[in-house]
Amino acid sequence: MTNGAVTSGAVTSGAATSGAATNRGRPGAGRGRGRWLLSLAMLLLLLAGSAVLGPLLRGSSWWWPMALAGTIVLVSAAVLRRTRVASALVPVVGLGVLLATLTLLFGQGTGLLWLIPTPDTIDRFGLLVDTGVSSIEQQSIPAEPVDGILFLLAAGAGLIAVLMDALALTLRWPALAGLPVLVPVAVPGLLLDEGANPVALIATAAAYLLVLRMDVRLRRVAEANSPPSGREAARVYSPVRRRAPGPSWAAATVGGLGIVSALLLSSATPTISDGDLFAGGSSGPLFGAGVSPMIDLGQDLRRPDAGPALHYTTTAKTPPYFKLLTLDQFVGTTWTSRSDAATTSNTVDRIERPPGLSDEVKTTKTTTTVVIDGVETDLLPAPNPASRVEGLEGRWFWNNLTHTIKSTNTTTRGQTYTVTALELQPTAEQLRAARGRYPVSVAPNLKLPFPRPAIIAATAKSVTEGAASDYDAAVALQDYLRGSAFDYDTDAPVEDGYDGGGLDVIGTFLEVKSGYCVHFSSAMAVMARSLGIPARIAVGYLPGSPSSSAEDDTNRYEVDSHDLHAWPELYFVGVGWVPFEPTPGRGTVPDYARPADATTPEDVPASAAPTTTPRSDDGGITADSGAVPAAQARQQEAATLLRSGLFLALVLALLLTPGVVRLARRLRRRRRILSGSGGPADAWAELADTAVDHAVRVRGTETPRELAGRLALRPGLSGAGLSGRGSPGAGSDAAAALERLLVAAERQRFARPGSEEQGTGPAVCHDLDLVIGAIRTDADTGTRIRAAALPASLWPAVLARRDGAASQGA
Repeated sequence: MTNGAVTSGAVTSGAATSGAATNRGRPGAGRGRGRWLLSLAMLLLLLAGSAVLGPLLRGSSWWWPMALAGTIVLVSAAVLRRTRVASALVPVVGLGVLLATLTLLFGQGTGLLWLIPTPDTIDRFGLLVDTGVSSIEQQSIPAEPVDGILFLLAAGAGLIAVLMDALALTLRWPALAGLPVLVPVAVPGLLLDEGANPVALIATAAAYLLVLRMDVRLRRVAEANSPPSGREAARVYSPVRRRAPGPSWAAATVGGLGIVSALLLSSATPTISDGDLFAGGSSGPLFGAGVSPMIDLGQDLRRPDAGPALHYTTTAKTPPYFKLLTLDQFVGTTWTSRSDAATTSNTVDRIERPPGLSDEVKTTKTTTTVVIDGVETDLLPAPNPASRVEGLEGRWFWNNLTHTIKSTNTTTRGQTYTVTALELQPTAEQLRAARGRYPVSVAPNLKLPFPRPAIIAATAKSVTEGAASDYDAAVALQDYLRGSAFDYDTDAPVEDGYDGGGLDVIGTFLEVKSGYCVHFSSAMAVMARSLGIPARIAVGYLPGSPSSSAEDDTNRYEVDSHDLHAWPELYFVGVGWVPFEPTPGRGTVPDYARPADATTPEDVPASAAPTTTPRSDDGGITADSGAVPAAQARQQEAATLLRSGLFLALVLALLLTPGVVRLARRLRRRRRILSGSGGPADAWAELADTAVDHAVRVRGTETPRELAGRLALRPGLSGAGLSGRGSPGAGSDAAAALERLLVAAERQRFARPGSEEQGTGPAVCHDLDLVIGAIRTDADTGTRIRAAALPASLWPAVLARRDGAASQGA
């Protein structure tokens, strides 16, 4: 047959050319080195871009998790490409490598073999995300790199690395590989008045130039070493290295523009700290991302024009404070709020009595109806402790530890609601007599970070010298801070550079003796902790100003942004958390905290006076009365096991999906062949797919005879070499089967319909099984496992190459 002879000749020449190309210096090796260099350049770009975040964080420990995650992802991607894994599969595997890396670094041993995430690992990651986001929202700049922030940075760096690799090497858009790095590069310009560090920006731009340069090098190698195919395969070309038109000056131009643009954007971008968050006469979104509540509160107090926040009517004889947020732990040396996931059973239609509150403490039930005017936040301003909230839109839940209320899907904007709350009225005698072990949940409120300014403990000890009880010590601290030695001033901390509520700030405040509510409340809470009294800070609103009108015999009050306030809460056994007011000229001192009620050691029997020395973390702590019942614990354990089983089943299903899809395709083709509706075309397509799955390169431009010629050179098909006249040579059964499949495919393509016998379905399937068996025999164990679990023929990049060859036999 003439066509067969021509094709056979092409096969022979193509084989010779292929061999010549192979002997011409292994072109794949050059491309491999080029990809390694490009991956290295992208790693340098990621590391340089990450360094731009330096002014936002304390120290340099935060940089190493980012560097490690990015390095592991990019190196893994380079290794996968070197082992000829399908290009489209590399980003997917990269995400898996990133997940394993995060499990190793942050999973705290919850992963299988420390690498494979489990449901406990996912819960741990969720907690780290919540902690990180909360810490970012609450800390001032530079922030302490807590575990949550480190997790977010490492995960972000890993995702950026995956995107860079996909853009540069999978999609072949290297110029866009710098886009993901713009995320960390742009952040300092949004948060800092001075913008990002110019040196770091220049280093990032230089690394981007290097990425472009390495891509040009990779393209030149590919052009120089790409072997001809198809009809041109019979020709022999010398490896002439042609320079691409103008890559150097083009890359330099792009990089130069990038440097200039980055510098201009860094200096021109408006910062969050400019105060525009609260513009327009409204309280705006409270405690925006990247702003410490302490700093945010001070900025709002310093604003010349107050914006309306809310108005309310209440049945309380004394107008209540409105609590938003509780700061109860230190991140580094800065106050933050413990981040606890919302308990969906804690709905606001019924809020439990505060833990630790004895029935002997007098309480009065009050009703307060609140109308939000301008404040927008997912934290609900409400009298504390509340027992019920009605009229809210959205999902709102109360916190077990602080009894603050937060929404998971909405904000306070436009809300009107009614709060039923308890007005606590403990007596000085009850507070003075409070003694006993603290509940476990209170223990963290005794902790103070090290190191801390010595003036804090020294001042607390001096002020409370002679105090007979924790209560007397608390009143002494409050009286000291409200004394004439201290001034209320919202500007002095900013002018003198000690704004905020961190320990270093409090040390300066106690020396300067001038500040506002943030400093007074933080100072009292920190000094109380140094004396062994559990303390925390509440942030919210003062009661506001009374309105001239009354509604239904209730008092109406107006609250604006200048009523934002912070006050300390101290814990007393049998009473619970009790608020104090140490800020001079702001708020009202509660009746139980009047200095006149405080006594000296002579007024209290020695046996009744609890110590004010610091308590150990375990010596004064008892288990909470609300311990989880055994039945509930068993239910939680069963639920955990069920989640684990479902998670493992899902993981197993995802792992098996590619193999199942490939098996379904194989079975569908066999049915078509056996039924006679498919024939040799389906058999040849299945043969090409199987070859691809077993790491045999199938070129998109080669004919079935060219592919058969290369397959015939494999050990399992040795002896199946084809002569120039198209007749099979001596060989094994697999070799003969390969020849029969080839002839059948060519006849189906070139012969007239019905003019040639194409073979029966069972015979074609038998020949296909023989050839596929030989291909599998040639492959090593790892290749066979990969072919079954992650068949490369499923991925688009491979299909694009394979379709050309398969279509030749169609």
